[in-house]
Amino acid sequence: PLLAADCVVIDARRRLLVVRRKHPPCKGGLALPGGFVEIGETVEDAARRELLEETGVKAGKLTLIGVYSDPRRDPRGHSVSVAFLTRVRSATPRAGDDAADALWVTDWRSLPLAFDHAKILSDAASMLRR
Repeated sequence: PLLAADCVVIDARRRLLVVRRKHPPCKGGLALPGGFVEIGETVEDAARRELLEETGVKAGKLTLIGVYSDPRRDPRGHSVSVAFLTRVRSATPRAGDDAADALWVTDWRSLPLAFDHAKILSDAASMLRR
């Protein structure tokens, strides 16, 4: 399996940062910022890099949400994602790299997301309630 890292980013106003995918699969769909880990890179560094590349936002402290390994989670093939929660005070996202857009969403609890990102977000929301 390929190794990936994803970020759930929440700001001080409790908004969620999402990207609109520029490329297939799920082109045009909303997703959490993230991507594949490069050789020699930690999953934490990959999460920070992908977030910065796709949104221009710098991650704060990373808290592990979980590991997501369903072989069907990505239509391109078996991949495993290590997902992190990070909080930022405020930031102005700008789309870059694989993102066609990067935006803050206020009403995110039932947001349709690509891949298994709704499950990741649900797990993160449980963490936020604690």
